[in-house]
Parts: sequence; structure tokens; C-alpha cells
Amino acid sequence: MLPDEESNLLHESFSYRSAVGALLYLATGTRPDIAHAVGLVSRNLEKPSHEDFIKVKRIFRYLQGTTDHGLVYRPGYKPGVIENYSDADHGGDFQTGRSTTGVVCLHAGAAISWLSQRQSSVAISTTEAEIVAASEAAREVVWLRRLMETMIPMNHVPELYVDNEAAVKLAHNPEFHRRTKHIRIRHFYVRERVSDGELEVKRVPTEFQLADMMTKPLHKPRLNALCDRIGLA
Repeated sequence: MLPDEESNLLHESFSYRSAVGALLYLATGTRPDIAHAVGLVSRNLEKPSHEDFIKVKRIFRYLQGTTDHGLVYRPGYKPGVIENYSDADHGGDFQTGRSTTGVVCLHAGAAISWLSQRQSSVAISTTEAEIVAASEAAREVVWLRRLMETMIPMNHVPELYVDNEAAVKLAHNPEFHRRTKHIRIRHFYVRERVSDGELEVKRVPTEFQLADMMTKPLHKPRLNALCDRIGLA
């Protein structure tokens, strides 16, 4: 059977748009482990290819094998503390050359907010991709803190963990340098929040970068380890 004929059979068996919509609902609500994969398949809603159908079916197959997975929160675990991670896969989208931003925020031992999305412009360096991701995370952290302050005491300055040393230094350094002056001003939101004392940016080893799962496909052992660390079990 030709690939086109197989694609037509798959298209007749279920609606690609409806299937991706259902996956998006699940990825947004309770399953951060499929956020990156769902983001990939949602880019071709108009004219999905045979490979796109196969990717969607693989996600459903993965979900079928992990139906007992869910976010588990622990009462009394680090009260008033939000743990935040941001990461970027530089040039991960081979069609456009754009990077992918990944953000994970945790409270009470599990993820409460996460994000996996393609960046709006091409980053010409890893540092630029990381600072764009950090700025996106900073906006999420500021919003989460203000929301949670209405419910519980927040006695600690939120910390954002980044695994790129240059991005960490850039977030703290108010000066422009030759290698970073091309970065758009709006991407330095994270620097402003650090200067105002609303956020601390710290380096974390790549091994412990929880947002890594939001930026690229991972092997099963690595994915399982990160799922455990974000409270998905």
C-alpha cells in the first residue's frame, strides 16, 4: 500500500484536528510529559502528513500505557515556595530554525504550570534562546506569585533555574555587550525582574533541568526520571 493510501485510511478513521485538540486539552491540564510532543503535531493541522498521523497515534499509544499517571501534590512540602525551571532547545525546529522554549513551575512537590512552545523568532545563539525562554518563564513566575499571594503567604523570592551560564550572567548584568546587543529589548524582562528583586536566576546542572522535557524528545529513562521529579507518577 502506498503512503498516500495509508494516509487516506488514517484520515478516514479519525479526525486529525479533533485528535490533536483532545491531546492539547490533556497536555494543558494534567499531562506535562506530552506537552512537547503535542506541540509538534499541532503545527500541521491544515494539511497533516502521513508521518503526522503516525506521531499522533504514538502519543495515544504512550497514554494508553500510562493511564495511571497523574500529578501528586504533597501537603506541607516547601510551603510558600515556587520552584521554576526554564530551558531552550536551540534551533530545534529544522524547518524554521527556531528554538523551543520550555518552562516548568512546581509547588507542593509537583508541577502547577508548564509551557512548551516554538519561539517567535530565530535565535542565533544558545544564550539568546535561553534568555528568551527565561523571560517567558519570568512572566509566568510573576503571575503565579501574585496569584498565590492571595491564598497563602509567599515568604521567599521565587528562583528560576537555568542551565546556561551565559544566560544567568546576562540576567544579572545590566550592561549590553557586543554579542548580545542584537537581542530584542522585550526579551530582557527577566533582567528587569531580577533588578527589582522579584526573581532570582540561578544555574542548575543540565542533569537536573526539569524543563528539558518541554524542549525536545527524550529517551524513556530520562523522561521517566524527569516525570518523577515534577511529581508525575
